[in-house]
Amino acid sequence: MRRNIATARKIIGSHPKICFAVKADGYGHGAVNISLCALEAGVEDLSVAGVSEAAELRIIGIDAPILLLSQTQPEELPYIASMDLIPLVSDAEFIDEAAAAALGAGKKITVHLKVDTGMGRLGCHVEDAVSLAAKIVSIKDLSLGGVATHLSVAESLKPDDITYTKDQLRKFREVITSIKNAGIDPGITHAANSGGLVFHEDSYFDMVRPGLFLYGYLPSPCRVSADSWPKIEPVMELESKVVFIKRIKKGSPVSYGRKWIAPEDTLIGILPFGYADGFPWKLSNNHSVFIRGKSYPLVGQICMDQCIVNLGPETEVKRWDKAVVFGPGCITAADMAETLQALPYEIFCGLNKRVPREYV
Repeated sequence: MRRNIATARKIIGSHPKICFAVKADGYGHGAVNISLCALEAGVEDLSVAGVSEAAELRIIGIDAPILLLSQTQPEELPYIASMDLIPLVSDAEFIDEAAAAALGAGKKITVHLKVDTGMGRLGCHVEDAVSLAAKIVSIKDLSLGGVATHLSVAESLKPDDITYTKDQLRKFREVITSIKNAGIDPGITHAANSGGLVFHEDSYFDMVRPGLFLYGYLPSPCRVSADSWPKIEPVMELESKVVFIKRIKKGSPVSYGRKWIAPEDTLIGILPFGYADGFPWKLSNNHSVFIRGKSYPLVGQICMDQCIVNLGPETEVKRWDKAVVFGPGCITAADMAETLQALPYEIFCGLNKRVPREYV
């Protein structure tokens, strides 16, 4: 991950800050350890979805700026004030609620104004941005710390999607200019996600907000040649062990539903890992794991806590050998996601808390 951060810094240069997305428990990697390492490696800011995720970081002593990417609820505002968190605001009603909470806490709250330039989710309309910025700076208990937008197709290299992203960025620049022309300091301006970081240099502004890129994966669904993609490395490797081996006869069924029948006398290995751990059930009979550097197919339905691999009639595999479910140099989370017609995020974020994380 340190090397991925260094690669991002090389791409964007020294000026834009990096705000690392560590929401969803660091995309399943473990937000606390990921955040500590990232800050040591030169990341300046962090972003999470909500207050509970931010609290986990504050409790262990992280004092870096933390941006809240989802809509905060009114009852959470006192905690935002006490923990010096930065919420996004998109409308006058919530600006008033934030101001009241700041007054009640006796502490100024810094907010970032979110502008919808084409994502169609959170954010104010472009034409309302200046008036909302003016409202924020008119309230003594609030501070306008930044203005943000979010890019919806920055990872796509389709011509119409590139045009759409450029249009989003044009609108955002116009908003920033209008705010400045109104005599208002917009603070930190930011738009770039991982796709923006790689493919749209004009999206950097004052800060970039990469997530998947720093975890070592290509923003889906873009597909570019290896030569044109910056050299990044998957951070996570998911490992299990072969806890039991036995020989079964030709014609023997394996696992629930008898969805796989042994075509010959063979050895099967049991891994203590299943869909309760976040291993997608739909990969039943459609995945392979790597043991001693060789690929072995998954057979039968994935169970809640276990799955089975076919080791063949003869095998070098021994009980307690390590089995790599996904990771660098073999099947990656992106490969799994492609098989499932899903996203790599779903693979990471779906890993259950009972799967131990070990940091090397």
